[in-house]
Amino acid sequence: MKQYVDSVMAQVIARNPGEKEFHQAVQEVVECVTPVLEKHPEFMKDNIMERIVEPERQIMFGVPWVDDTGNIRVNRGFRVQFNSAIGPYKGGIRFHPSVYLGIIKFLGFEQIFKNALTTTPIGGGKGGSDFDPKGKSDREVMSFCQSFMTTLYKHLGADTDVPAGDIGVGAREVGYMLGQYKRITSIFPGGVLTGKSPDWGGSLARKEATGYGLIYYTTRMLQDAGTDWVGKKTVISGSGNVAIYATQKAESLGAKVIALSDSAGYIVDEAGIDLALVRDIKEVRRGRIKEYCDARPSAQYVDGCRGIWSVPCDVALPCATQNEIDDKSAQALVTNGVMAVAEGANMPSTPEAIEIFLKNNVLFAPAKASNAGGVATSGLEMS
Repeated sequence: MKQYVDSVMAQVIARNPGEKEFHQAVQEVVECVTPVLEKHPEFMKDNIMERIVEPERQIMFGVPWVDDTGNIRVNRGFRVQFNSAIGPYKGGIRFHPSVYLGIIKFLGFEQIFKNALTTTPIGGGKGGSDFDPKGKSDREVMSFCQSFMTTLYKHLGADTDVPAGDIGVGAREVGYMLGQYKRITSIFPGGVLTGKSPDWGGSLARKEATGYGLIYYTTRMLQDAGTDWVGKKTVISGSGNVAIYATQKAESLGAKVIALSDSAGYIVDEAGIDLALVRDIKEVRRGRIKEYCDARPSAQYVDGCRGIWSVPCDVALPCATQNEIDDKSAQALVTNGVMAVAEGANMPSTPEAIEIFLKNNVLFAPAKASNAGGVATSGLEMS
């Protein structure tokens, strides 16, 4: 079986050079399903794994847009329609400077299995751009989103491909893209884009769904270990939708969330995070997490987001980005007595980190199961 896994991985690496995140995502899945392959050798005979690791379609395009000074700028857009075996492609759109084809492929591949686990008949896909919405005006974000959708719209449809939001793409960005789709096609795209505002067809609780779902899953995990959230010191990375609503739900169940982060650094507030203040900074002012300390002098801010995992806690919820917990971070969490780690982001723990958690009997919830609340709610919106 090891020879088979090695042959699949050799083929993936040769066909997708330099795309380390995609290689990692495939490796994790292939290794996890080896018991199934051993039980069903016909899957290997029919090359099921070789077929599932190859996207059905990859779309890459230029996105020219006009900034507030009148200059034309160009970014790169992507949509990887990975697998439609059980339904239309479904997966978010990410706007972040780190985006390249390998990131989108890893996310699309993960989405296949996450979507399937919801038991909803939808396939897996993902899209995005290296456009950075941080520091951009509403008009600039709208200009970019309209240009992005002008190329992408022809590849979308309620029975074909249904995007949603992801990092850098919330209800504002989805709304701009929805408006452009409607302008071009003269069709109100109710089932073509999810994550919309409820004011124009969005599902109630969609923005809360991933964070809430993460906490529901972790609650069951804690209950299985004979405990609950009451008094649990909790560290959550990120400060977007997933982190904010995971914080809200965890606190409502008795947890004490003491740390949040963004891409620049992290805050520690031993008195407990003031969520109303965080929401004002991130959802209203669209500012940086360090501004939290201006209003809460008791809180500390530290540059560099990875250091957040050195903060002692009972529960760790990585809700920022891929591979944010490496082996050193995992060992720091274990040394400081963490009892549970549940993934709110996509593939936030490296394979080495996961091995450390499992070896030290840390309760561990993988992202494909623990952060699927958003796509499950999107299924309602699609319907």
